Amino acid sequence: MAIAKAERLMNLALCLLGTRRPLSKRELRGSIEAYMEAGNDESFNRMFERDKDDLRELGLVIETVENLDGETGYLARRDSNRLPPVSLDAEEAAALGLAAKVWQQARLAGAASGALQKLRAGGMPEAEDPYAGQHSAIEPRIPVHEAAFEPLMLACRDRRPVVFDYRKSTAARPETRQVEPWALECWRGHWYLAGYDRDRGAERVFRLSRITGKVRSRAGKYTAEVPDVVTVRETVASWAGESADRSALIRLRAGAGYPLRAKATAVREGGDGWDELEIPYGHGLDAWLVEFGPDVVVVGPADLRADVVDRLRAVAGA
Repeated sequence: MAIAKAERLMNLALCLLGTRRPLSKRELRGSIEAYMEAGNDESFNRMFERDKDDLRELGLVIETVENLDGETGYLARRDSNRLPPVSLDAEEAAALGLAAKVWQQARLAGAASGALQKLRAGGMPEAEDPYAGQHSAIEPRIPVHEAAFEPLMLACRDRRPVVFDYRKSTAARPETRQVEPWALECWRGHWYLAGYDRDRGAERVFRLSRITGKVRSRAGKYTAEVPDVVTVRETVASWAGESADRSALIRLRAGAGYPLRAKATAVREGGDGWDELEIPYGHGLDAWLVEFGPDVVVVGPADLRADVVDRLRAVAGA
């Protein structure tokens, strides 16, 4: 079974790499013996979609093109699938090896390991691990617990629109959102998706932990231009509360809220087991403060206090 699939994937890759024009599903089915033996159209479609996804996972860049008749075709341009010679020094190889250990999520851990193997096969030098055989006190890890992460990661990679149900922190019920995903970013231990919200006609940032149910893919192309990755990171930083243009005064229970204390520009003892902190105030601070529950009281400004109260009431009524 494994040999048959490997042969089928190889034949599909050769067809897509060897063509000068996009090939339709019908043409690919007539060119590959395993597809011709498929019992019916539904069986062939499932097999083809799995094979196409597997080849993309292996690194083959497959383009989807729609011709004038509206028929969808596929090809893999040779210039898009040709890598330059690998030229990394030992320090660069060590940095890549360290980065490959970061991911805890199974799918990404396997992809990182596979990427290293390919680079080494292409000439990347073997890097000595200074911590080999020892237990390092610091080990890089990026945990991913949200079920929405993997489908959104693939949608960002393949430029596929998605639909999901999203519950805002101020809402009691989730709403359906149609989004063109751009990138995933991690801030303060939380994952965020930046993308274009079709219903609102503007860019939006979504916290993955507030996505409910399954992420569903949608056919069609993006309708909005995808910004530069640096711009996307700045957008996520702003929505996650990293960009601040003023200060807020809060009361924080003694011995609690260490992430807030790390952000504070000033800390004073407030008495009765509370401290007073001045912290940068930007978009998203109200959502962050709510996470600390009864350990935080907002003194000012008044609009921040009102936003936090609204969010707490929404959570209490959910």
